[in-house]
Amino acid sequence: MVDVTKWPLFSLMEGEELSSIRQACVFGTSANEVIYITHNDDVYVFGLNCSNCLGTGDSQSTILPKKLDFLSGRKVVSLSYGSGPHILLATEEGELFAWGHNGYSQLGNGTTNQGVAPVLVSASLLNKRVTEVACGSHHSLALTNTGEVYAWGYNNCGQVGSGSTANQPTPRRVSNCLQNKVVVSITCGQTSSLAVVENGEVYGWGYNGNGQLGLGNNGNQLTPCRLVGLQSLCVLQIVSGYAHSLALTDEGLLYAWGTNTYGQLGTGNKSNQLSPVQIMAEKESRIVEIAACHSTHTSAAKTQSGQVYMWGQCRGQSIVLPFLTHFSCTDDVFACFATPSVMWRLLSMEHDDFLTVSQSLKKEFDSPETADLKFSVDGKYIHVHKAVLKIRCEHFRSMFQSHWNEDMKEVIEIDQFTYPVYRSFLEFLYTDNIDLPPEDAIGLLDLATSYCENRLKRLCQHIIKRGITIENAFSLLAAAVRYDAEDLEEFCFKFCVNHLTEVTQTAAFWQIEGNLLKEFICRASRCGAFKN
Repeated sequence: MVDVTKWPLFSLMEGEELSSIRQACVFGTSANEVIYITHNDDVYVFGLNCSNCLGTGDSQSTILPKKLDFLSGRKVVSLSYGSGPHILLATEEGELFAWGHNGYSQLGNGTTNQGVAPVLVSASLLNKRVTEVACGSHHSLALTNTGEVYAWGYNNCGQVGSGSTANQPTPRRVSNCLQNKVVVSITCGQTSSLAVVENGEVYGWGYNGNGQLGLGNNGNQLTPCRLVGLQSLCVLQIVSGYAHSLALTDEGLLYAWGTNTYGQLGTGNKSNQLSPVQIMAEKESRIVEIAACHSTHTSAAKTQSGQVYMWGQCRGQSIVLPFLTHFSCTDDVFACFATPSVMWRLLSMEHDDFLTVSQSLKKEFDSPETADLKFSVDGKYIHVHKAVLKIRCEHFRSMFQSHWNEDMKEVIEIDQFTYPVYRSFLEFLYTDNIDLPPEDAIGLLDLATSYCENRLKRLCQHIIKRGITIENAFSLLAAAVRYDAEDLEEFCFKFCVNHLTEVTQTAAFWQIEGNLLKEFICRASRCGAFKN
């Protein structure tokens, strides 16, 4: 599963909201805009709202998600964004909606008025079913279910493929040598366009000043032209960066061409390539996915064995050879290393059945179905797995030796700790986390001290520090003294001195045994707490 909170905007959302997301896209010049679709097919947006790109009907920014009622209930199959930004969205019904920046008619409605809300793109597409969309900087492409490509918008370099450099105000079919071809995939660079046809051929048109069309030259192309450098190959996937492109073949081979200022071609140098060159040929595992998007100079690829590589501009650095990351998906590369940290595609959050090791452990805690041991605390059972406890805790590793009685028992009675405390301890062994109020964390601190669990001890101290109040301060101080937690003791003591008048009026203060009270008064007086 992709963690959308790797994109900072999503970190503002609650867990329940995050779990409702089915698809998402972070976009914009500074990665400051978000559109997401829920499992109920409701469409929400939030962010900066440059050029009305949120489609809310106004130009206001919003830090809270706003629902686009007009699109709710429509299942989204493809989404893309331009640099203005402008947005194209295709639904399962084949409808195409557009909104946002429109200075070059990239919304396809025949005007140059900004689109403040989603509008159906109907001109020339009324009886067509759109299955895929792609945006360049200020031009747009749409692919239909019959394999036809339509283009419109900015056309200064021929990126609309009409044979001229006049802007195209409404969708126009890209024909010429694509006339009798069935196109299966489309992509856009900033001012270039590429298409893959069903037999694996690749065609390009538009700006070619740095070889981003892969035609072997650097002349602009006003109509589609086949990439002869790939003619003996069957291409499955193609992606474009700002001014470079990547192609993946049916044999898992990767080719790159175009601008290489940041090493985005992965060739080991920064020289532009006018024709496709193979990269990553030495990798043992075949490539199964490639990633790039027109607003970045970053490239990524995933192998069949699950390894994810990145190269190009990565957090300002130029990485000229594919670098093996610890990521599990190409999307993480763009969240953590691309500038801006946009998404390279409409991200699908469809949940699969696969769970990581940590997720599996968390799921099986206190599970009667798989457990082989029970702890009885305060008359309640906690179901656990001996193997997990032995792996995670030295105390249990010693306990479950053949010469301990506990190793033969199916139920172990615990009477020195409360149920909330002992359950929290066992859950910590499965999850690395604890969730207790400060008062219970004192008991867990006692347990952590007894079992020599130093990390758990530190976590308890953190919870107690975070939850200290006037009412519980002296109780927490007493606990810190009792469990020999010097750092926590110093923290609680300072809190009590700083709030001395209020603390001395609490029940906890007067219930403390005499020696601790005397020690506190002496220590407080040495700090000058009783001076007028």
